[in-house]
Amino acid sequence: MLTIRRANERGRTDIDWLDSWHTFSFGEYHDPRHMNFRDLRVINDDRVAGGGGFDTHPHRDMEIITVVLDGELKHRDSLGSEGSIRPGEVQVMTAGRDIRHSEFNGSRERPVHLLQIWIMPEARGLPAAYAQKDFGVAARRNKLVRVAGRDGVERDGALKINQDVDVYVTDLDGGATVGHALRPGRGAWVHVATGSATVNGQKLGAGDAVGIEGAAEVTIEGASTSKDGGGAPATVLVFDCR
Repeated sequence: MLTIRRANERGRTDIDWLDSWHTFSFGEYHDPRHMNFRDLRVINDDRVAGGGGFDTHPHRDMEIITVVLDGELKHRDSLGSEGSIRPGEVQVMTAGRDIRHSEFNGSRERPVHLLQIWIMPEARGLPAAYAQKDFGVAARRNKLVRVAGRDGVERDGALKINQDVDVYVTDLDGGATVGHALRPGRGAWVHVATGSATVNGQKLGAGDAVGIEGAAEVTIEGASTSKDGGGAPATVLVFDCR
């Protein structure tokens, strides 16, 4: 079974420094038909204007993943972590008992485009934690790279999260294909962040997504963005959920 979620059907928060599209219910956007996909609770597709950002605010009992698609996002938190996130890098926070952080655009002129993802943890009250890693843009070209999962670094260098969800990222050229096998009983949410791709026969554009249940495999083919078959690759995320 496939469930298509089109980009223009998502919820939206549009203020002077933030244009945010919500795949699932978030903040003042509430839609009982789109609350979550299994343990995947939030995908916010954010564009933060130059000089804009989120002031220090708290989180609890959530696994938070940030993927920067373009630009630079600066981060500070109550654990003492401070730095920048750029394309190719992934940040993971376990909010657990409590964490406070701020995020803001690292440029005064250039916007930053990012995805902020929330995954419900397997337990409440976990110790707060932070990790960040550069997986390399070139490494995920036409290949699914696992960037986060419960078994973390000991398996393949992915960042650890406290839930049985595997998160993959790929940048697909037009005509290139990747596949991902699903174990029995698991489902997948596939989000096209930029560009366009065909997922299990469904054509998806930037911001579109599809939930996949009862299938043995996810197949993703990149779509050409120019007449000569070239153009920028499509960035696609796959969430393999229990």
